[in-house]
Amino acid sequence: MTSKHIEAVVFDLDGVITDTAHYHYLAWKQLADELGIPFDEDFNENLKGVSRVESLTLILANGNQSDAYTDSEIEDLASQKNEYYKQLIQQLTPEDILPGMKELIEEIRSESIPVGLASVSKNAQTVLHALEIEHLFDYCADVAKIKQSKPDPEIFLTVCEALEADPAQSIGVEDAKVGVQSIQGSGMYAVGVGSYLEQADLMVNETTELSWTQIKQAFLHKQ
Repeated sequence: MTSKHIEAVVFDLDGVITDTAHYHYLAWKQLADELGIPFDEDFNENLKGVSRVESLTLILANGNQSDAYTDSEIEDLASQKNEYYKQLIQQLTPEDILPGMKELIEEIRSESIPVGLASVSKNAQTVLHALEIEHLFDYCADVAKIKQSKPDPEIFLTVCEALEADPAQSIGVEDAKVGVQSIQGSGMYAVGVGSYLEQADLMVNETTELSWTQIKQAFLHKQ
């Protein structure tokens, strides 16, 4: 069997291609501090792969402020967090691509396998542009059109459909548990980056351990 059986590879962005997670943390912490809500890196783990408004809902609940704001005010607060985040990611350069990821994507593309992005970030295009790797992706999910957040499989199914790929013959790469659940719910093969992702079909501790040869062999062996 050869790689021609793989119809697409779809990546998450934050924590997989670049580590913008720390910028998200700093932006959420700035907002939480303004709201008088305790916020630390441990609590921030709960927000991985979760949409902006859902993240804010969790933060407000943690500060016993679930009923303190109207839906409109919550949207405004979420937008304020995004402004903080956008200011922070202006610092990104191609040096911020996680080790080995650009080479991995280029190797996949060299085999004429479509590459997609399934990020819940509304700033994904801005980040790709800053990293100077927009050209490496054949399709990026339009978050405005995605109705269900991860762990719902909608975003991965949408990217596969756009790439004209059968999810059962495609691979997803994630660093969050909800992301891995989303991949597996779509019927795709799940590669997890992080030692806490035992439920993934293939797990590595960090991006430096990702090998296209290993991923292909593991995927084709499971077929």
